[in-house]
Amino acid sequence: MKVRLEQISQGEEEVIVRYREMSRQLEELLSLLRTPKQRLVGEKDGMQLVVDPAEILYIESVEGRTFLYTMQDVVRVEYTLAQLEMLLGSINFFRCSKSVILNIDKVKALKSLASNRIDATMQSGEHILISRTYASEFRKRLKGGGHNE
Repeated sequence: MKVRLEQISQGEEEVIVRYREMSRQLEELLSLLRTPKQRLVGEKDGMQLVVDPAEILYIESVEGRTFLYTMQDVVRVEYTLAQLEMLLGSINFFRCSKSVILNIDKVKALKSLASNRIDATMQSGEHILISRTYASEFRKRLKGGGHNE
């Protein structure tokens, strides 16, 4: 893909995308262009913290509470996993079990396990299990298909 930038001194800024076929890569680019930078607000130690979704390793629901895990923090948010799945779906987040959504961009290594499950090693070294229910969809996402098709 060729990228051409042109600085202008007047007029409205515009982005023109020329393509033969719409690809997943182009869909993600368009989603980024259309969506303002999203931030999530949560709580840690009685303080409110603002979290950039790009920093999230994974999201977990434990006993009805939802937590965002980053390299530095664990932040509690008031969203449900279903709400976060809707909010972050256009970014590389994937529901990998009933209680976990992981950031595909933060996966360091994958290992196939028995019963069609996958062990995802995150950049933090933590292991997230992708259940067999979600494993085939995860494989499709990794190959560039599946999501929003």
